[in-house]
Amino acid sequence: MIPVMRPWFGPEEQEAVAEVIASGWVAQGPRVAEFERGFAEAVQAGHGVAVSSCTTALHLCLVLAGVGPGDEVIVPSLSFIATANVVRHAGAEPVFADIDPATGNLTAKTIEAVLTPRTKAVILVHQAGVPADVDEVRAAHPGLVLVEDAACAAGSTYKGRPVGAGAGLAAWSFHPRKLLTAGEGGMITLMDGEVAARARRLREHGMSVSAADRHAKGVTTPEQYLEVGFNYRMTDLQAAVGIVQLGRLAEMVARRRALAARYHRLLADIPGLRMVADPEHGTTNYQSFWVALPEDFPMGRDDLLAFLATHGVSARRGIMAAHLEPAYAGKVNAELPATEWLTANSLILPLFHTMTEAEQDQVARALHAAAAG
Repeated sequence: MIPVMRPWFGPEEQEAVAEVIASGWVAQGPRVAEFERGFAEAVQAGHGVAVSSCTTALHLCLVLAGVGPGDEVIVPSLSFIATANVVRHAGAEPVFADIDPATGNLTAKTIEAVLTPRTKAVILVHQAGVPADVDEVRAAHPGLVLVEDAACAAGSTYKGRPVGAGAGLAAWSFHPRKLLTAGEGGMITLMDGEVAARARRLREHGMSVSAADRHAKGVTTPEQYLEVGFNYRMTDLQAAVGIVQLGRLAEMVARRRALAARYHRLLADIPGLRMVADPEHGTTNYQSFWVALPEDFPMGRDDLLAFLATHGVSARRGIMAAHLEPAYAGKVNAELPATEWLTANSLILPLFHTMTEAEQDQVARALHAAAAG
């Protein structure tokens, strides 16, 4: 069975982890600090703050922005449910906005449709690595706190710069489905050094001096707990893997874009099939290669997934719509036609760094067979 995704690991990651184990310091420490510096430099941000997941990164972003009870935060329903959940974790209320069906992203117009006097922030997702139009949203809604959910976007570009470049608050994921993976983990990137220092305290229970700094500097003065914080730390084991993966990022993006271009050629003759592509304002890393089925396709999306499985192809349903899940039943503030159409009629095809042309041909043959009925 051809998988949807397979992480690209080599002996370098194994050696990096072994070095951390041999050092005796496996918790958050020097490797985490090194990973933070390298990742921030790669995305042209002032600071990086490594955390345990992208979910905790997003939550901390909202805490840093002062989002709390009584506030509303605009989010896309077309996103993994964590994007909405973190708003609840902050004590605020998520408000679902519709998306541009070509990119899967929020736009200034879809945000405008659900604005209320209680709106404090918007989480702008670069969905599946396709860059959202950040400048358009920022110009249209200058009074809103803008948090970029760049979970899938490492290696994507916006107007010639890395996604997240110069962002006030951006959150990243290193889950195994992402290009750059540490097994799990996340990162906040931001420009303000004082806010970054607070984020580092908050991720470690609000401690005034981190455990790693106390050990490295021989600090004997008891730490203080300056505010109520969280246990959102990344380990040096994860960071060691992330450092190696960061060095592979450019190669991974180039390979995925080449495979995506080949998909476009292989599937171009299926009438009405729409494939994810670069928007005018940037380039995608093709974290996921999703396709949207035409209305006259011979079988529905779920039947197609089963059909592909019988042909040795493991595909997945398209990006979920959070407002259709029981956790958010009755919480819709506006009509979401583009979201509901795309989540019902799209699927994600296999795409990974070590995918062979023979495997890609097998996927294409199966899709052509389905299109032929």
